[in-house]
Amino acid sequence: MGQLPTNIGQILTKRATLNPTIEALFDVAADRRLTFAELNSETNRVASLLSARGVKTGDRVGLLMMNSTEFVTTFFATAKLGAVIVPLNWRLVADELEFILKDSGVTALVFDADFAPVVADLQSRGTKTDVREWFYVGTTADKPSFAIDFKSEAAKMADTEPAITASDDDLLYIMYTSGTTGLPKGVMHSHNTQMWAILTVTASSDFANGDRYINPMPMFHVAALTPAIVAVYRGLTHVMMRAFDPMKTWELIDSENIASGLMVPAMLNFMRATYDPAKHKHQSLRWIMSGAAPVPVPLIQAYSEMGIDINQVYGLTETCGPACLTSPEDAIRKAGSTGKAFFHTEVRIVRGDGSDCGPNEPGEVIVRGGHIMLGYWNRPEATAETLVDGWLHTGDGAIMDEDGFVYIQDRIKDMIISGGENVYPAEIENVIMSNPGVGDVAVIGIPSQKWGESPLAIVVKKDPALTEADVLSHCEGKLARFKQPVAARFVDVIPRNPSGKALKKDLRVQFNDVTGP
Repeated sequence: MGQLPTNIGQILTKRATLNPTIEALFDVAADRRLTFAELNSETNRVASLLSARGVKTGDRVGLLMMNSTEFVTTFFATAKLGAVIVPLNWRLVADELEFILKDSGVTALVFDADFAPVVADLQSRGTKTDVREWFYVGTTADKPSFAIDFKSEAAKMADTEPAITASDDDLLYIMYTSGTTGLPKGVMHSHNTQMWAILTVTASSDFANGDRYINPMPMFHVAALTPAIVAVYRGLTHVMMRAFDPMKTWELIDSENIASGLMVPAMLNFMRATYDPAKHKHQSLRWIMSGAAPVPVPLIQAYSEMGIDINQVYGLTETCGPACLTSPEDAIRKAGSTGKAFFHTEVRIVRGDGSDCGPNEPGEVIVRGGHIMLGYWNRPEATAETLVDGWLHTGDGAIMDEDGFVYIQDRIKDMIISGGENVYPAEIENVIMSNPGVGDVAVIGIPSQKWGESPLAIVVKKDPALTEADVLSHCEGKLARFKQPVAARFVDVIPRNPSGKALKKDLRVQFNDVTGP
């Protein structure tokens, strides 16, 4: 028997056929509820619109939108058409977005009203991007003159199923992640790698028929996108928030009978601070998955006392999300661990020579599975460095205990995680070095009660008159807000090893008394 081809858009088609009347999506901000049949119909209309405007197999379609029904329908529509989705981090500034649009070759951009000003800036730059079609999601009266009215035009289109022209190892999306060299890299995932991510998440997580899943995280992140696709595959109701609000989240957990969700540790902190046991009953909530940074043991214990399991997850954009996960029974017993490998996933801790580390011996995390990325878009050298003999080298340091539980210890590549966002120091350092008053710089992460970590700039002055305010103001508008250093400190020299690499461990010790907001 021949194997059916895998197209991620067809997951929605199949679910709409099997369970047409089950609620698929509750778009909280828009107060819209759609069944799987209704969501599929809207998706097909979007596919018809994109196709009518020239989007074809392999074309790149950019999504610059907050969480919305239109984000979901455009994602699945693009997948059905065999085009390639490029989800864009809406926290980025115009220069950063310009690079990603040009690098990926996006020719059609769907954007909502929140980002009309930055898109107008990008559109005015002409050939600095390859975008030819601009789709505006918003009120007709506010539509920019250069854009197509997405909602009204899609509503006119037929909702027939498009012909499937891409599947299996064909490219599904390119998701950009900050690069260690300062330039973002496009992580390539195919229909197959996404399907294996769905399978390993579904096999490893406590989802049940009738579950309602809350998502307050932006879907330009793989951490939110993969579960959103899992919800369709599993027939769950996706309760989608436009943006995170702790009080609203508690309210929705009760009013929508939420069973599970995903939140980064900073979100859990905010929710804990607003929790009122007299008001918030959360009787249906079984567990919350949390990742992007280690979850503090006291936080896990605090939620356990509320009767809520925190399942710590470890993953990367390059793994399409999953790598390791703690099960509910291990959340307290192995508190601080990120658990064991997902079901269809292998994880090892290795030495520099590639041999396996012994129990509790620190090394690098490497991951293997069908959900590992194809590689980095147009970056063959970076791909070859990261993918070796089928194993993804994460650059993250960890130990594995005698029972096989993984404990993430350090980020070998010096990445900072601020509020769940990956921040690479090199990107900030490149911007700061463009200030003529700066002679040298190194950026490290410092503890932040609010965000987990925040960037600290350690600067050598070229101009003696340079101030901390000068350094911080120079970064404004050149970096997304979450990448902005929260403080600057001055030194006579940045300590470096013989190859010129900044000794950031030494700097972290030297400035261990500096904390962020």
